[in-house]
Amino acid sequence: MSHAHSGKLHFTFDGKAFEGKPGDTLASALLRHGVHLTGRSFKYHRPRGIVGLGAEEPNALITVKRDSARVTPNLRATQIELYDGLVAVSQNRSPSLAFDVDAINDFLSPLLPAGFYNKTFMWPRAAWFKLYEPAIRKKAGLGEAPTRPDPDHYSQRFAHCDVLVVGAGPSGLAAALTAARSGARVIVCDEQNQLGGSLLHDPHASINGHPVSEGLKVSVEALQNAANVTVLTRTTAFGYFPHNLIGLAERLTDHEAHPNPHQPRERLWQVRAKEVVLATGAIERPLVFPGNDRPGILLAEAARGYANRYHTNVGRRAVVLAGSDAAYQSALDLHAAGIEIALIADVRDNPTNEPARKRAIAAGLAIEDHLTVLGTSGRLRVSSIQLGKVSDGRVRAHRRVRCDVVVMSGGFTPSVHLHSQSRGTLSFDSKLGAFIPKDSPERCRSAGSCAGVEGLKAQLNHGAQQGALAATACGFPIDAPAMEADTFEGSMVGFPGILPANGDLPPKKAFVDFQNDVTTRDLALARREGFESVEHIKRYTTTGMATDQGKTSNLNALAYIAKDRQMSIPEVGLTTFRMPYTPTTFGIFAGHARGDLFDPVRKTPSHDWAVNVGGVFEDVGMWKRTRFFPQGSEDMHQAVHRECLAVRREVGMFDASTLGKIEVVGPDAAEFLNRFYINNWSNLGVGKCRYGILCRDDGFVYDDGVIARLATDRFHVTTTTGGAARVFAMMEDYLQTEWTDLKVWITSTTEQWSVVAVQGPKARHVLEKLVTGIDISPSAFPHMSVGSGHIAGMPMMLFRVSFSGELGFEVNVPGRMGSALWEAIWEAGQEFGITPYGTEAMHVLRAEKGYIIVGQDTDGTMTPDDAGVAWAIGKQKKDFIGKRGLMRPLMSKPDRKQLVGLLTQDAQSVLEEGAQVTLEAGLTAPYPMVGHVTSSYFSPILNRSIALAVIKGGRAKMGETVFIPMPGRDIAATVVDPVFYDRQGVKING
Repeated sequence: MSHAHSGKLHFTFDGKAFEGKPGDTLASALLRHGVHLTGRSFKYHRPRGIVGLGAEEPNALITVKRDSARVTPNLRATQIELYDGLVAVSQNRSPSLAFDVDAINDFLSPLLPAGFYNKTFMWPRAAWFKLYEPAIRKKAGLGEAPTRPDPDHYSQRFAHCDVLVVGAGPSGLAAALTAARSGARVIVCDEQNQLGGSLLHDPHASINGHPVSEGLKVSVEALQNAANVTVLTRTTAFGYFPHNLIGLAERLTDHEAHPNPHQPRERLWQVRAKEVVLATGAIERPLVFPGNDRPGILLAEAARGYANRYHTNVGRRAVVLAGSDAAYQSALDLHAAGIEIALIADVRDNPTNEPARKRAIAAGLAIEDHLTVLGTSGRLRVSSIQLGKVSDGRVRAHRRVRCDVVVMSGGFTPSVHLHSQSRGTLSFDSKLGAFIPKDSPERCRSAGSCAGVEGLKAQLNHGAQQGALAATACGFPIDAPAMEADTFEGSMVGFPGILPANGDLPPKKAFVDFQNDVTTRDLALARREGFESVEHIKRYTTTGMATDQGKTSNLNALAYIAKDRQMSIPEVGLTTFRMPYTPTTFGIFAGHARGDLFDPVRKTPSHDWAVNVGGVFEDVGMWKRTRFFPQGSEDMHQAVHRECLAVRREVGMFDASTLGKIEVVGPDAAEFLNRFYINNWSNLGVGKCRYGILCRDDGFVYDDGVIARLATDRFHVTTTTGGAARVFAMMEDYLQTEWTDLKVWITSTTEQWSVVAVQGPKARHVLEKLVTGIDISPSAFPHMSVGSGHIAGMPMMLFRVSFSGELGFEVNVPGRMGSALWEAIWEAGQEFGITPYGTEAMHVLRAEKGYIIVGQDTDGTMTPDDAGVAWAIGKQKKDFIGKRGLMRPLMSKPDRKQLVGLLTQDAQSVLEEGAQVTLEAGLTAPYPMVGHVTSSYFSPILNRSIALAVIKGGRAKMGETVFIPMPGRDIAATVVDPVFYDRQGVKING
């Protein structure tokens, strides 16, 4: 029988064996064994213990090890679900938690104030990289990053819903149930393994006359059984993105002792919701006093949660620091659990007389008002607390109270993180002493305690109301039900700020941010250093910048700054809440895009054939493309030389499947292309093609390609290999945001068509053996034609186009038939000496004709005129993308860089691509440059070097000599027309 089935779970912490119970967290199990010390602080390496109950935990950061490859650092012990065999290790200590040699930093703290890095390690500057940086990097960080690849896999899912409810506490459950009853599609998520939130540790509550346990069971079953509801537990909403897109991180297997290796470890949900209800609750604030960071000092609501939910006593003798009425209820629950309450010390100026306080008095608990904390004692766990009486603004009557646990409550801070991420505004509630949600540009609403609503009954009804409003806004009208609830109603109002200290005593560290070791003295120093903005103070002191994102520290820091500057908290302002809400794994964002899939290899239809004949490949974006096909002992230059001459003299075949392809269909397809490309498309006949240029808004060339009109309402658009995705995205963007009136549909078809280019004087002879259904004679099928038929029995779309300058055809067949097409053309071309050629030969052939490659011969700052294709602009067009940009005077200056050709005076010297161009020889760096070489090759058909370049005022410099500085010499070249071969176009017309 396994330990889990016997009701016991065995685990280790720092090598020591412990037992837990099913349902425990690591924190609850450790506390049951009296273990409070779980870590060391980041800067001073002070002993730190468990403070919270959930995501707000700043101290207990743990590394969990399943095996040598599955090592996860910086998990919060409060959120690690216990399983049999769990191995947990503490962090940031050497050699052990009990004895950490780096704790010397605590004694050296006067030398390590806020900002000490910048002040201490500036000089000598040469020592930074050799001495300071390596030492700091070695000490920095919390936990050790895993060194082996993560063997687990992660999945991703997109989802849509009418109402998304974030948080399944009282108000979240009420909102989800109400929205679900309307018939709306609802997704409800909660980061805990059970729905219920605070109800899970409130045994005194009743809802609609039923005990909370019964009410919870009925509510959860209703949601889980509803066909229109998706319930996600162990799921954190970590980010709010534009247009109501919410990122959810679902943990699937971390709680299992033996996870299914075929199941993803986590799943990323990208949820697009019509309406969002944020029911994210509130976080209890700690109190700031000297020595408030010792192990054994924790939040009152957390101590209550451990007692009621996990049946774990956090100590034997407790002092309760009441900065809010909620502390009294915690004291009562701890007392009922068997913990001795040594004293309830009310630290407020005006303690209230709420029901919880009255019940504490009736229970005989010792209560004293107007106290403050002067310090605590205990090396690895609190052993006593020193209190003082506040009278007339002075601290008097010091006394020490023995205890092994201190619980504190400074009130509750609404969790407004996701609301703020939605670009929502906040308002300051002076009663709560905290910020609450106001307006948001997104369709979201906050419910319950995260909106500042106090009391269980009010929270339930507010949640139901917000759920009803959300459903109604989605078109599912429903009225919110009236809900009744009874519990020990607690107020969220508390004591935001720093407890008064006795000025007669030596100053002690009072921590505002536990994880980053930020004290009140650091905040005061920032003020003395001249930092006024709260954002500047945050960065100078690092308060609120730890992995908990200031969940327990932000408001206390604001309160201290406000008091120090004699301002109100709203005047001080609030720092930015950034995503993620809690630390999120890289794996969940990567999903399957890791290992071989991180940069997926896309293969052309001819790939296997090319491998078999010894083709040499290169990476072009994600594609593996054949660069050249060597024969015998040929090197690349010899192979390319042979391939180029074969295309010019006989016939060559080239796999062009990587070209981007987009279908543009609809009554307004021609108008859409008119607006999108610089060319005119209204006058393009059906069955004809045209070379198209696409510009950005600023008028600079963005992409190019051949566009064919297949029907009056259908166009086949090709793009560059690397531009397929971005052109499609740009089309979609304009259709959705600018031209919503156009009736146009676009579809990416890059994968649907395999393409083989057949180029050369004998290209028609090869295809005539295979093509049926199309007359491909010169008169019937001239250059820039398109038609449909069959080739070797396969359905085909045939283009009469050429990127080589020779008679050329591009044969398109369905993607799955690409390999068969390649084989058929290869066989048919044998009697004509057909030669396969690769991308290197393709580049040489197109450069001989002066054809540009966008991104190589253009650099994002070239206009169509600069690139020599101004003839493509539709002169009579009313508008197109980039037209206004092209009208700027700067775009027509005569000294703009223009595309030209270069012929080196030494015909055998091949220039380097990217080499600079000057007007004089013998210059020393830095050169006064007038341009640069964009493409450079040796042309086999011309038996000399050729190059394309962009040169200032290049077209006006035809015939002039320029110089290209190279190591050891300057190469002279003549500026010529960029078309080096067959300028009259005789060859391309067959």
